Amino acid sequence: MHSMKSLGLLALVPHFLNVGTTFAAFPTSSLQRSLDDQIIPNKFIFEVESEANIPNKRSFTQDLDAVYSHLRARQVNFDIIEEFDEPDFFVGASVLVESADDVATLENLPGIKAIYPVRRYDRPSPATHHIVQGPNDPKLPPIGEAPHILTGVDKLHARGHFGKGIKIGILDTGIDYNHPYLGGGFGPGHKVEVGFDFVGDDFDGTNTPYPDNDPLDLCAGHGTHVAGIIGTDPGNEYNFTGVAHEATQGAYRIFGCEGFTQDGIIIAALFRGVNDGMDILSLSLGGANGWTNSASAVVASRIAESGKIVTIAAGNDGSRGSWYTASPSSSINAISVGSLENSVIPLQTANLQGTDQPSVIYFSLKPLSIEGEWPIYVTSNDTTIIDDACDPLPEDTPDLSQFVTLVRRGTCTFVTKLKNIADKGGNYTLIYDNGNGFTTVALGNYTAALIQAQDGQHLVNQYLAGDDIKVSFPQVGGNVPYANPRGGLMSTFSTYGPTNDFYFKPAISAPGGNILAPYPQTIGTWAVLSGTSMATPYAAGAAALYLTVKGKSPEVARAARTVFETTALTIPSTLEEGALPQTVTQTGAGLINVYAALFSETTVTPGELILNDTAHFRGTHRVSITNGGSSPKRYKLSHTAAGTALTIQAGSNSPELGPVPLSDAAARVTIVPSEFTLAAGRTREVVVSVRPPIGVVASRFPVYSGFIHISSPGENHRVTYLGLAASLKDKRVLDDYDEWAEETLPAVVAATTGEVQTGPANYTFAEGDIPVLVYRMAFGSPRLRVDLVEPTIRLRTTLNPRQLPRVDRPRFTFPSRTRPGSFSSVGVVGTLGEYTYVSRNNADEDSSYSTFPVYAPFFSNGTAIPAGSYRLLLRALRVTGNPERQEDYESWLSPVIGVP
Repeated sequence: MHSMKSLGLLALVPHFLNVGTTFAAFPTSSLQRSLDDQIIPNKFIFEVESEANIPNKRSFTQDLDAVYSHLRARQVNFDIIEEFDEPDFFVGASVLVESADDVATLENLPGIKAIYPVRRYDRPSPATHHIVQGPNDPKLPPIGEAPHILTGVDKLHARGHFGKGIKIGILDTGIDYNHPYLGGGFGPGHKVEVGFDFVGDDFDGTNTPYPDNDPLDLCAGHGTHVAGIIGTDPGNEYNFTGVAHEATQGAYRIFGCEGFTQDGIIIAALFRGVNDGMDILSLSLGGANGWTNSASAVVASRIAESGKIVTIAAGNDGSRGSWYTASPSSSINAISVGSLENSVIPLQTANLQGTDQPSVIYFSLKPLSIEGEWPIYVTSNDTTIIDDACDPLPEDTPDLSQFVTLVRRGTCTFVTKLKNIADKGGNYTLIYDNGNGFTTVALGNYTAALIQAQDGQHLVNQYLAGDDIKVSFPQVGGNVPYANPRGGLMSTFSTYGPTNDFYFKPAISAPGGNILAPYPQTIGTWAVLSGTSMATPYAAGAAALYLTVKGKSPEVARAARTVFETTALTIPSTLEEGALPQTVTQTGAGLINVYAALFSETTVTPGELILNDTAHFRGTHRVSITNGGSSPKRYKLSHTAAGTALTIQAGSNSPELGPVPLSDAAARVTIVPSEFTLAAGRTREVVVSVRPPIGVVASRFPVYSGFIHISSPGENHRVTYLGLAASLKDKRVLDDYDEWAEETLPAVVAATTGEVQTGPANYTFAEGDIPVLVYRMAFGSPRLRVDLVEPTIRLRTTLNPRQLPRVDRPRFTFPSRTRPGSFSSVGVVGTLGEYTYVSRNNADEDSSYSTFPVYAPFFSNGTAIPAGSYRLLLRALRVTGNPERQEDYESWLSPVIGVP
């Protein structure tokens, strides 16, 4: 496990120099953000060895007291936030200090195992949602069972397996346990048997939590929906049954009604779940990070290794491309879950008059509450417009209260369009699609629905032809069974892996797109939501069915991920005949098939073959196959390549946005032996040799993947492989972005004016007049550091070797950070800040950047900065690089900055 240290942001004292100031315009809205806004400033979790060699150690209390005494002896002011006393998993505490460097003094204290920055995690939000009040239609199609047919859960239900005797802990926004289909109560004898509220309604992540014993969810809904996917009782009006509705649940509320939560709260909830006897822990939460070693990810991994099943949402950042895994889903031993589209979508019919088309279908679980026939009005005559109604409608727009308004999807949010229509009196709106397909969408409190692109185009054309078109919305009998055109494919929002350190994430996928489940009675009762948040409890419920049949020993639980991976189903990249399997970086091993996981007689290990990058290539692996049946089996082994993900844009330093383009260039695979007979109860090893595909361009950082199939009569298993046809160390991590105000990043910007500094400059350090280092991360970096150096330093930087004089200077290395190797041979006046395991910025947002504001008159260790002129030295370590070698860092030097 890596030691996590974050040496924070401190600042420079004002000093005037007799130099000129040269700037270029820089239109930035906010420059005083933290280097990583997912890190909570100056809050850390430290871990001590459970058998630590700390002087006078006699107990957990004295372990921590020794650390606290060390801090006090160094005159460090700190507040204790949480303490963790779980010797089997984690012993330590969360503390708040005045300066990040205060905690760095613990680095060499005997018994300190690790120091972690505390990360924030926004309150989970589904990718899309649609709240409904009730069915309003006795003939509603049986959409509820559709995901169970995809995964084999329907077959297990038919055999009478519903998760009885299994306990599932849900870390989320709480549960509306009073919902009639979630047990109607809380405590012994109810479905939601135990739980705890760690935060209270008003907690937003920045204020003081007020915990209590009641985890009721009345304001958020997310946790209730998650609980419903697992536990909805049968007999409801929507014909939906939870995956494991006889399992009992523990509700661990870690979010308030708004805001975010933190690592320490997640860890406390994980331990509460373990101590309450949960067999499975499900976390539908996370934030993009790309690394495997956040504090909560490490704890979740240890709990999984101990013999509990831990399922965690992979994330909803599929549009942002590869290398963007969420934490704590990146937890090494947990089951990271991607999202698959449900096969059925709930649709209703709207009838038409005055046109040759009798009706259109719209996306809604219940009919829109609109009585009578209504004429239509179109906001644009152009059916290809990309920003229809994104701006206020023209002055000559009629009173739209007399119409059903027709508007095209695109560019701005649905709510923006609907507000502009409402400003002209519009009450009812049909939004025609722009090619993205039917999915649940956020419509606010407006009466509106999504229709198909071709239907919208037809209505616009008929309207322009002068036809007197009327539309009505039948309240009974208007429902239609509708096959989701993306059913069985990955949800476009599902996050792509792998992790920056090349771990296999996600592990599997489960239905998460357009999932029906209960919602708090105060805000809707039932809802259709989409997200990996929905796929995760589905996988947790499937795991409960698995434990019901196999038993819940630690050995069974530890094997579950491999069993799910080796019995998973292939997910295609498209529904076209002959389509490549979708890249494993998004699907994991494939769609969970819990029936096959339970009733296959063959066992295959391992479930994953990690081939690494070309610099650390490991192409030969052994796979064990065990015949657990009562008679001999004949096995045939073969290979299928998935699409090779071209993760980086051609000629660019930025990731490809999702959907990530695929190449059909396939790995070359040899399997020895490829066919054999195995007696009952016997095990045989086969040797699998994989070579990277030929013809791919290394600069695209192609991630190749595929499956080794093991087939026997009536059974199919697979082992999934993953490799990179390039060297990770060759991937540039700092982005020389040049489209922001026509300036190349990195840059120093004046906080008060937003102007880019292009020559020597003075800063007053009063009333916000400070320099801000602005940069973009094109890839994750294991270590990022900002130092203050002399203006005449001789250093070959990687991003701006121009403009710097090549002269020798006396070397002074910041004493508290001295290390062997060429990294420490770079002379620095002092360190301003250091971060470890930094995530990349969003490639799809021009405004996505990182900043390092220089605020105060000290180095990060509290030492005053001498008056003088300096440069900022930014260094970022490439992945797999040696942190002691300057050559393995990318570097940039700022123009001269005056410090009084």
